Amino acid sequence: MVARTHLLVVAVAVALVCVPAAAAVESPQSAATGSVGADVEGSQATTAMEPFSTLVDLYSTNRSSIVADRHPNDPEEDVLGWEAGYWYNETIDVTPGNGLNDSELDAVVARGMARVEQIRRIEFTEQPPVEVISREDYRRQVENRTSNVTDARHLHRNVKYEALLMVNESTDATEVQVDNQAGGVGGFYDPSTGEIKIVSENTSTPKMNEITLSQELFHALQDQRFNILSFNQSTQELHNAKDGIIEGDGNYVDHLYQERCENEWEETCLMPEDLQGASSDFQPHFGLYQILLQPYSDGPPFVEAVREEGGWEAVNAVYEDPPASTEQTIHPEKYGQDAPTNVSVPDRSDDRWRVLDVNGSINYATFGEAGLYVTLWYPSIDIGIPPDKAIIPYANHVNAVPGGTQQFDPYNYNHSYTAGWDGDKLVPYVTDESGETNETGYVYKTVWDSPEDAAEFSEGYERLLTFRGAEAVEGRLGTWRIPDGKEFGDAFYLNRTGQTLVIVNAPSVEELPAIREGSAPEGERTLTEEANGDDGTGDVTTTDGPGFTVLAAFSGLLALAVALLRRR
Repeated sequence: MVARTHLLVVAVAVALVCVPAAAAVESPQSAATGSVGADVEGSQATTAMEPFSTLVDLYSTNRSSIVADRHPNDPEEDVLGWEAGYWYNETIDVTPGNGLNDSELDAVVARGMARVEQIRRIEFTEQPPVEVISREDYRRQVENRTSNVTDARHLHRNVKYEALLMVNESTDATEVQVDNQAGGVGGFYDPSTGEIKIVSENTSTPKMNEITLSQELFHALQDQRFNILSFNQSTQELHNAKDGIIEGDGNYVDHLYQERCENEWEETCLMPEDLQGASSDFQPHFGLYQILLQPYSDGPPFVEAVREEGGWEAVNAVYEDPPASTEQTIHPEKYGQDAPTNVSVPDRSDDRWRVLDVNGSINYATFGEAGLYVTLWYPSIDIGIPPDKAIIPYANHVNAVPGGTQQFDPYNYNHSYTAGWDGDKLVPYVTDESGETNETGYVYKTVWDSPEDAAEFSEGYERLLTFRGAEAVEGRLGTWRIPDGKEFGDAFYLNRTGQTLVIVNAPSVEELPAIREGSAPEGERTLTEEANGDDGTGDVTTTDGPGFTVLAAFSGLLALAVALLRRR
């Protein structure tokens, strides 16, 4: 998984990620911004293939007849499918069961590069250095990158994940992010140095899964050829959207690599069965993980469809015009057709409340269709939840089961509650005392394709509030209150107008209009409103939940995540 400076990067479905040299656990809110571009046009990549094209065509016409070590002599110039003295189909002299020494690791890396080239049809410009580090060292690096995080940044993270009703006010969201990353990462590519780091329990003679290595090698190749650091990934939504091509392409290459290891290269691939991809006590926060995993699941089929229609040249062209939203990879037919709305949230607070200043960095958040989907789905993993209380049923999310064949696209992020998303922006609010009390507020504005889409999401969000213990406040229109004794004990005001739903949050009902003027107006609900929820204040009838027990379902999801993690 590629991460740039100041990006949180964690993944369960893919063991290796790419982490920057500084502030990697930072949320994407303060990532570098820039114009989208590519160093290499698709035609240039094709030109690089030409010296080897005839030989590749010869091999590709009858792959079943190819066996290890049936390859030409080493070429005089670098060609596709050959790197540092090794052909893609060459047997290398290693003993993987005992771990790899330095010379063996060099050979595995060189042949892995050749195999990535052979699959993806793009030439490396240079070989990235590969270093093995211990999990303890990696955790220390992660913790060091967060040791100097400002109070404003801590508050910003806390507000964001509290707004998704996933991390409550008594929990430090930064610590959750550190635990997610430090325990689940098996390695990373660092674009600031061009280095690949492998996280291993054994640093002297590490065991190596060749497919795991291939992903980070491909990220190095992306960095060399497509200028992916220029992508604007400054928010969670933009991070996941651009990763639709970055991680989608990487995981699609992984998929093709594994297919060849199971067939054409079966006797030569290094795939230790006892390889451990994450620390044994790793317990991720599944809500945050499932948001970050969206491009790993929806990205590969998106890339596959582009390739089937126009070949690798068409995939290369996507880097010049990457997905603008997670909506465009959840619904690939919207790619290039449905640009998201640029949402504005004017400040209407009083003198006591102010927009959180994050030291000049981006002071808002966007979560997109993927983030809002997980927000409504997340309660379904609660072991004690009655089936009729699940907002989005657990089973809606899972395409694959452990041991099954559908692991190319393991998760589904499409549901009627969140389909029709067109834009969102969350602005955190604080007072002078917020650094000590952790009492904050926010204004969260969402825009939808139609009034019907806005009403449907509003219904789902009201059900989420009810799940968290909220009750409608008598005498106030559109106002809800979660008691202080419960998680997320706060006041909420929902105002739906046409295609827009605005959610205002404050520590109390009285503070709601202080954060956004006009919130929580006085008024009495009508019987029609109570029945239909037309103004965002009525009770909503629940629909059927999962068709199987949540305990078994969650166990299956966890097993699937661990299985995918260890496989890679």
